[in-house]
Amino acid sequence: MSKKSVSQSKSVLSQVMLPSQANPGGKVHGGEIMKMMDTCGGVAAMRHAKMNVVTVKVDELEFFQPIKVGQLVICDAEVAFVGRTSMELKITVKVEDLMSDSPAIVALSAFFTYVALDIQGNPHSVPELVLETDEQREIFEVRKHRYLEKKSAFNSY
Repeated sequence: MSKKSVSQSKSVLSQVMLPSQANPGGKVHGGEIMKMMDTCGGVAAMRHAKMNVVTVKVDELEFFQPIKVGQLVICDAEVAFVGRTSMELKITVKVEDLMSDSPAIVALSAFFTYVALDIQGNPHSVPELVLETDEQREIFEVRKHRYLEKKSAFNSY
């Protein structure tokens, strides 16, 4: 099976937040942002696997910054770790006020786990991940350690 680099599957999705996506106070619903993150992450996971994927886990979502109507939300997703059939993606959401010169700031980030599925709907192996930077190697090792801990805990039942 071929190997793929992090940059080969990276995905970026951006959207201006509309009133229909917000509460009466003008703050965007967290579910709207989570859906955007899942879409962006799903695209990156499919680019890596070259097949259908399903979301199986979302790590904690913690908002550092409120997101308001009229702001631009920029979602970046990249593969952080791959197992045999699963992939963990780091998804970062930045928010930008289009009416000012202020740079985009991180509103939240999380890790989403996807599993690749063949055309019969069975888990299928995914390409290995080529790590290009020290930061990518560091994140990969942290996620690998978490993956092995969870796998060990699950197998002990």
